[in-house]
Amino acid sequence: MTSNLATFAAVFAALFAAHSVGDHWVQTHGQACAKGAPTAAGRLACIRHVATLTATKAAAIAALALVTGLALSPLVLLAGLAVDAISHYWADRRTTLARLADRLGKRGFYELGAPRPGTTDAPHLGTGAYALDQSWHIGWLFITALIIAA
Repeated sequence: MTSNLATFAAVFAALFAAHSVGDHWVQTHGQACAKGAPTAAGRLACIRHVATLTATKAAAIAALALVTGLALSPLVLLAGLAVDAISHYWADRRTTLARLADRLGKRGFYELGAPRPGTTDAPHLGTGAYALDQSWHIGWLFITALIIAA
């Protein structure tokens, strides 16, 4: 029990740190701008983003294991990272998360800070869409850490 708890905590911390780095520093400007487009190019940009993000998370977990001696099942690790990657891709296609927010009565919050129609306002990192996006990802990091620690 204690071993699983420590594994969960360490893996979650590694995933959380790697998520922040991968989602903001590793992701290219082109990926960030294109990944939500309803086109083949948009899907490809999102796949590339999720691939580099997942590689960042795998590197963080590998560093954690190397430094601490943490032993993880490679298949369980792959399964956890796959669940995380799929959930991340789903949300980053943007229309999916917007639709979910709408269905849950969160459309107003989702649209907070978005550019006003007919202006050149630039959304900033304080938007409702960004907050819902990041909270979605962090929730899935929790689930991923549970899978990996199981």
